[in-house]
Amino acid sequence: MSVLAVAGGDGARSLAALPWILLAALAVLDLLLSFRRPKGALFDLPPEIFVGETVHLRIGIEQAPPGLRARLEWPQGIVGDPEFLFATNEDAMAYASVSCRAVRRGVWNFDRIWLMWPSHLGLLEFVPRHADIGAEVRVVPNIRQVQSGEITTTVQSSLYGVKENRAIGEGSEFHQLRDFVQGMDIKTIDWKRSARRRSLVAKELRAERNHHVILALDNGYLMREEIAGLPKIDHAVTAALATAWAATIGGDLVGYYSYDVRPRSFSAPSAGRNAFARMRNWTAGLSYVSRETNHTLALTELNARTPKRSLIIIFTDFIDTTSAELLIENIGILAKRHLLIFVAIRDPDLEELVEKAPGDLDETAELVAANQSISERRLVLERLARKGVTIVDAKPNMVSARLISAYLEIKARELI
Repeated sequence: MSVLAVAGGDGARSLAALPWILLAALAVLDLLLSFRRPKGALFDLPPEIFVGETVHLRIGIEQAPPGLRARLEWPQGIVGDPEFLFATNEDAMAYASVSCRAVRRGVWNFDRIWLMWPSHLGLLEFVPRHADIGAEVRVVPNIRQVQSGEITTTVQSSLYGVKENRAIGEGSEFHQLRDFVQGMDIKTIDWKRSARRRSLVAKELRAERNHHVILALDNGYLMREEIAGLPKIDHAVTAALATAWAATIGGDLVGYYSYDVRPRSFSAPSAGRNAFARMRNWTAGLSYVSRETNHTLALTELNARTPKRSLIIIFTDFIDTTSAELLIENIGILAKRHLLIFVAIRDPDLEELVEKAPGDLDETAELVAANQSISERRLVLERLARKGVTIVDAKPNMVSARLISAYLEIKARELI
């Protein structure tokens, strides 16, 4: 309209400013009609979230205008939708339910949120920022399997159910004396006590308990690689806590050990559920490290700190046979005194890459590299198995189940 007024000549040029005056007046009117600032955001979320799980964050805004949207600055350990809409409620409150997933352990703060809504006439858009919200959430290791009772049921059924009947008389720990009856093994007769009593009595044995179980976590940079949306160290922590609970239920003493470029934390094996609680608190504060692991120093230190024969479960990773040479050598030294379980976490994406037919030269090169990586990985695990190490090589969602099964099998066979 201004261009037409200017082009129309002298009389019309005086009207060129009229559209801008009207627009400015409408903008001022729109500002006056829409000048209602919503109040601060109210966050409703659980105080603790298990790492790897998805929860719904509920945000409430008082005196919310129509069409309110928001953009939240997510902390490093939580990911969610970048932008979301609010639905107005009857009590003049607007609520938004946002799905978010915890991907890193730690205590995370929500610092800033941007609110966005259009003005009454649609000429303006308000984008205020709310800082210092004060909302905080703690992301902790996942113990969902422990809380569900699945591990407790499995371990108690194995150790105190069918296995107990089979273990009596076959273990190495003295249980009780009983009268010898026909059909019992003559080797179980206690001749000294039988002579004192002048009647045959037999020893009844059961599976030995109170073994030392040590969970050793490699926290080097290789364990920061993401698999199934989480770092390997978080998958390892979940499996370690599940196994620690199973060992506690099984009557064994549980300790833990962490290392990266040098040994970090060590807790001597102890009994009871307090040991599990201490381990859970310790893993919750376990940091993410970007340094290379020194297996020689770490495993030598672990060997020196565990003079008694123990079941040591090592959670670690390697790239190829060359980088795994020192790891194999030191695990072989450790296996001469202790019983070892080596836990490796497979990459499902790598296996899917091998199973998919290549479509071009780039995909062919990726297929060859993936096949070589899997072959070298299998070679390292075979060398460890020849040294008497029990191998648990599974995908992230199967590590806990496979590890607990290996632990129960070792208990049943009295290998410790």
